[in-house]
Amino acid sequence: MTNTPPAPETQVADAAPDNWVDTMAPAATRPYLRLSRADRPIGTWLLLLPCWWGLTLAMLYDQSARWEDAWIAIGCGIGAWLMRGAGCTWNDITDRNIDGQVARTRSRPIPSGQVTVRGAVIWMCVQALLAFGILLTFHPAAILLGVLALVPVAIYPFAKRFTWWPQVFLGLAFNWGALLAWTAHRGQLDAPAVLLYAAGIAWTLYYDTIYAHQDIEDDALIGVKSTARLFGANTPQWLRRFLVATVGLMGLAVIFAGTEQASVLALVAALAGPWAMGWHLAWQLRGLDIESPEKCMILFRANRDTGFIPLIFFVGALLV
Repeated sequence: MTNTPPAPETQVADAAPDNWVDTMAPAATRPYLRLSRADRPIGTWLLLLPCWWGLTLAMLYDQSARWEDAWIAIGCGIGAWLMRGAGCTWNDITDRNIDGQVARTRSRPIPSGQVTVRGAVIWMCVQALLAFGILLTFHPAAILLGVLALVPVAIYPFAKRFTWWPQVFLGLAFNWGALLAWTAHRGQLDAPAVLLYAAGIAWTLYYDTIYAHQDIEDDALIGVKSTARLFGANTPQWLRRFLVATVGLMGLAVIFAGTEQASVLALVAALAGPWAMGWHLAWQLRGLDIESPEKCMILFRANRDTGFIPLIFFVGALLV
């Protein structure tokens, strides 16, 4: 535990210059909000969107919509913000020595001295407890799943130390909401949710491999593993495989969810979601330049829109 006093206020390197944390938040809260990545909201979207996929697909599965579904959607939104913050805080606590050796991450609050490790631990616990309070309002089966989600969250920061595939562990953690939201609506876990979860993992492998190419040189120097380092120049070929897996698995999830009760029109509308998502991923692939960290960041952030595409079609399928 370090007793290093906080350093002068420093914006995190990969945050947008005009983000709300650095322009609007009270000065005393900024280091902690940066620790939670509140200045970089893309991660919250990537955690939240699989939740909304799971909820809307569950509604399609049993052709029912209840008032409590609105709370599930809102609760997932608040919970995603809190748990993304808690998870990122945990990640920065465990990676504080590594982050100080990487150009893009050395400005983060712990290695730059803005927040002490003790302060980070307290902040992590506060966020996790608030998220747990929201989780307790869901179905008991969903509560159990929410508690189990802590396992991949806890393991992920260490994965890059022992496997070339840490993005798999990120996918396991970031797409858990597909299982949780489905179960919150249905009261049980069914096969379509598992297929949707697998599709989300493939999607995470796609976008986080692009993201990891920003740090490939520093990671090589300090011995941190990633799929970006593993694939190297073969990254485009691997991304095509992840694209196909994402679209195929999500398509199967839709078919299993929609064949029993949904109309043919609703099923076709829902299937258009993974199809359109695949085209957006293909667009990213055409613009990929693994030698350009700036381009990699732009494409990574574009995955918020990628994740919204199937959601729009799933909602549309509920309305036809």
